[in-house]
Amino acid sequence: MEPLKQTFSIALAAVVASMLVTGQSGYANPSVNKAEPAQTQSSSGEVDPLLSRQQLYDRLGDVTGLPWYRLAAVDQYERTLSKARPKARPQLGSVVGIYIDEEQWAGTLNPDPADNVPASIQWFNGIGRDGDGDGFANRSSDLDLLYSVAARLLQYGGSTEDDFAIGLWEYYHNSRAVQRIQQFSSIYATFGRLDLFEHAFPVPVGTNYSYKSTWGNARGWGGRRSHEGTDIFANYGIPVRSTCFGVVEVKGWNPYGGWRIGIRDLNNYYHYYAHLSGFDKTVGIGTIVKPGQTIGWVGSSGYGKPGTQGKFPPHLHYGVYRDRGLIEWAFDPYPLLRRWEQDERRRLQSNG
Repeated sequence: MEPLKQTFSIALAAVVASMLVTGQSGYANPSVNKAEPAQTQSSSGEVDPLLSRQQLYDRLGDVTGLPWYRLAAVDQYERTLSKARPKARPQLGSVVGIYIDEEQWAGTLNPDPADNVPASIQWFNGIGRDGDGDGFANRSSDLDLLYSVAARLLQYGGSTEDDFAIGLWEYYHNSRAVQRIQQFSSIYATFGRLDLFEHAFPVPVGTNYSYKSTWGNARGWGGRRSHEGTDIFANYGIPVRSTCFGVVEVKGWNPYGGWRIGIRDLNNYYHYYAHLSGFDKTVGIGTIVKPGQTIGWVGSSGYGKPGTQGKFPPHLHYGVYRDRGLIEWAFDPYPLLRRWEQDERRRLQSNG
């Protein structure tokens, strides 16, 4: 059976390749260089995955015309989904986070779910493409994976932000995915690099504050509920700072949280800062922020209509939520806060 299967694939590939040459079918590979990108090494001799990814994005951006930061945003969004659901989305490539299942890759009606012949894959309307120029469309190739998604997005233009958004919608059919990738793209474009995972403690280390783990404690106002965060008690007016590189997603009043801000980071975490006394005037929805940047000040707002203050001692409620693609769920931020506080103390001591 194996020789017959191979003969069928070769014959079908020849037929479809002929159609491609005569312009009767879709999206052909615009001649990407054949060599896989060299793994970039750090000064210690170890492979630096961020540098390797940047090399991939730059290379594919030159070929497709998509800016590197849009390619990086798609890849990073896919990576966050795989981290949230590792069993359902195993790692395929070496450094990219793109996941495409066999059926989507080879085509729904393809009799060979492991097909790696670009022409026959295209015949069965599969998404798999040859991005590295070796003549095969392999789900284990970083360039093939990234190029396959880019080629699908480019069917809808891709040169403008609107074209890019349409392509994302047609690929994911999920408005949340479109929003996340556009947010990630804005963060990468603003800072011009991939290494954006530094963090800061949410109030200045060295000021007068206290906190402990309050995750899951009972809360009564507005109905019985559990506490989804950590309370950091501090005096009125102490600066509240962004803990991450990210984009402001929400700003305004919430009956429970009072004056609050929500920031989305590149790990697809939503950082929630509540009970503020006010906002920094430079910060609004869509503002790109960095670790340590002041976004507001400690207060005691909340538990009522807009402007309600003083129903509890001044403190910052800090929460973190992870996006799983369709839903978000909270997790205990206390371990992160302890780590960021210790890291910042070490940095201050080394600089002092």
